[in-house]
Amino acid sequence: MNRTALTAERARMSQGDPACGVSPPEKLSLEHLQCLRNAFTCPKAGQHIHENKPKRRSGRSRGGNDECGMKLEEFREALRSVIGPDIEDMWVERFFSEVDISCTGQVTWQQLCSYLLLEYTERERASIPTAALLDSQPLIRHCSINKNPDRPSLLLMGDEKGGVHLMWFLNLTNGLFKKLSKKENSPQRIFFSDLGEHSDMISYRHIPNIHQESINRVMFEPDTNVIMTSSESDTTSVVFMNVAQKREPYIWKFKQGAKCFDYNPSLQLMVTGGCDRAVRLWTRFVTTRPVATLLGHRTTVLDVAIYQPVEQILSYSRDAELRFWDISSHHCLKIVRLQFPCQQPGRIPEHGNFPFLLLSPPHLEESHLVVGCKDYLALLSLSKTRRGGGGWLTDEGPKIQSGPAVSCALYNSTLRQVVTGYADSSVCLWDVETGRRRLQIVNAHGEDGLTCMALDSSHRRLITGARNGTIKVWNLLNGLNLHKLEPVTNSEVTALTCLHGNRLLAVGWSQRIVQYDIAAAKDLYVRADMSWKSSGVHKSDILAVRQCSALGVVATASHDGEIIIWRMETQGPVLRLQRPKQRGVVPPVDSLLFLQHRAGNRKLRNRGVLVSSQAGCLCFWSITGETHTYGQFYAPEQAGERVLSLTSDQTKNTILVSGDTSGRLQIWEICDFALEIQHEPGCERPSMTRCWKAHKRAIVSAEVLEVADGLFILTASADGSAGLWTVDGDHVGCFGQKITWNMTEPATYQSESPSAKIFSDIQRKTQKELTGGLEERTESDDMELSGVRSEVPDPTNGGLTSQEECQSEGQDGLPS
Repeated sequence: MNRTALTAERARMSQGDPACGVSPPEKLSLEHLQCLRNAFTCPKAGQHIHENKPKRRSGRSRGGNDECGMKLEEFREALRSVIGPDIEDMWVERFFSEVDISCTGQVTWQQLCSYLLLEYTERERASIPTAALLDSQPLIRHCSINKNPDRPSLLLMGDEKGGVHLMWFLNLTNGLFKKLSKKENSPQRIFFSDLGEHSDMISYRHIPNIHQESINRVMFEPDTNVIMTSSESDTTSVVFMNVAQKREPYIWKFKQGAKCFDYNPSLQLMVTGGCDRAVRLWTRFVTTRPVATLLGHRTTVLDVAIYQPVEQILSYSRDAELRFWDISSHHCLKIVRLQFPCQQPGRIPEHGNFPFLLLSPPHLEESHLVVGCKDYLALLSLSKTRRGGGGWLTDEGPKIQSGPAVSCALYNSTLRQVVTGYADSSVCLWDVETGRRRLQIVNAHGEDGLTCMALDSSHRRLITGARNGTIKVWNLLNGLNLHKLEPVTNSEVTALTCLHGNRLLAVGWSQRIVQYDIAAAKDLYVRADMSWKSSGVHKSDILAVRQCSALGVVATASHDGEIIIWRMETQGPVLRLQRPKQRGVVPPVDSLLFLQHRAGNRKLRNRGVLVSSQAGCLCFWSITGETHTYGQFYAPEQAGERVLSLTSDQTKNTILVSGDTSGRLQIWEICDFALEIQHEPGCERPSMTRCWKAHKRAIVSAEVLEVADGLFILTASADGSAGLWTVDGDHVGCFGQKITWNMTEPATYQSESPSAKIFSDIQRKTQKELTGGLEERTESDDMELSGVRSEVPDPTNGGLTSQEECQSEGQDGLPS
């Protein structure tokens, strides 16, 4: 794989993070590098670290050249001989892993040089002053009256020929112009050619030909006497010009020019928007290239504004879409689609030339944004202070910062990190023990949001899937894109799972199971393997996939409510599970979960080992043994909710955790549940030990973590936050909050969850009342919940058999 290709999608790493320790560029001097080079190229010069080894260890790099490679122990000895014996093993292991971008278990001198070059370049880029914000920030003011009556007021006008007209009004107390008309109430018409007659009241100047197109925006900076104008010209898109024209103007040139711009003098930051739908950030004195290009708008950007108190940029497009961007990270924090009454379906609403009006203190108690569309105005209240990521907890539950929705999350037990994926196509890695961000990948899949993630077998690589059907493999230690997997279609990838030997399975709207071999992949692009016998099996979009290595099977579930069990060995379908229709409709399967401990126990593997979620109903299925469901019940507290996430403690399967669309998290005691056949639907529920409001919106991902000799729960929500909880409902914190935590010290937790319902002393009474109401609602809403299962004796001969035939046969094709 070409290293240059990798640098284009390098992660933005957290600089100066104490948790990361001293970085290699800080610790390695030029003399150290020279000694390391000798250690790689001339083994004898490496302080005898290779005395008992051949002089050259040949390892072929991706470029095809033979060069020496070192394994971890050799690399550690080389660093100790160069830097000193006191070097920490953890630091060496992380350094080695970051250099080993291909995860081959050895590093070469070329890889080390490439890694260090990227690090030095990144540090140099980060040291250049860009749009960094100060702690104390001046207010953006709206001047509704003349605050300097003793000074002339200046009016600027841009014309259609690219010129600017400047009018200084000299005597405002007596009016703008001389009163020439004898009629008091008649309108007074004054032409430019007649302004000489009003020289006592006005001073006029015309600067022609600043732009080649009509001027669409003009601003003035009084402290420096600079006029700022914009047009839709490719050669004079934005021009900063001194009124006295004593200096050369600053001219920004970009295709299709600027439809709008805003400038903040304290930040030395300019923002432009235009017909190409991009929002660009520029520094004051650099005209050749933007600091960043923010993509996401689907129509022309009509107006932009820099809102300094919260370090955000506001942009507005012709389709009435308002976006909030973070200045420092360039992330889209929130999208608001304004619904004006004048809008008509299928038609773009009409706007004026200046849709924005930003109103801030001191004239108002709160900051507001006024957006105009035709003859309607929309008033939006804005926060006056910057809020940290993740949110915080109050008596009403966590208040969430406006931000991109979290679409998926997982825990990496090897690196002890939490990975979150967002709808704005970004990925963040967090230290689970502190909540501090370790690494960030922006624009992982361009403009398309992430939909799913998985870890490879080594837990050192992350696989991400997106709405546009693309799949990518990333190095979790340095954020480099290792592979781009061939998409089958441009439709959404909904779920990923990595089998033994790093065989990746991907499912989605293609209705097929696609296989990739990422273990032996040496190139950037990896071709798809369509050998899995999935063609025509699922009749609807596949929404979930789970594997159970103990039983040697994979389960997939689709939008039409069908669950298919596949044998890994033959890569063909063997079972079909499906609930009957409810009012003529089978709800989609929202989530699947294998109870791995039960599946690995010969006494329990014939019981309910697979849990599915459909319309809020949790069903426990057996995939070996008798043909019945082993338990089913409606989980949410309110009717009409769905359970999108399921998880359990996989070592013992003592609890089941469910997260629903209302943001509630429930913990169920399942030690003895679903071990006997449930003949009647909804007649039994497991004991619910905890329930609390974890998020404001739907919980899209939940996972039980075993960290620091305790059980914790990771949650991620569509409200833009990811949090960590104890199994007792205490809120450890939200990832990205300013104050870090220590998992071994409960005093550092954010708070105890005030809404956690604990069923310790009054468990029987509360559980009886709760289950009674839910059972009544479940029976009326879900009707019959009995399961239907099918057998697929030979997928190569005719595929799946009919439902009636499978019911009559009554046995599955899996060994018990």
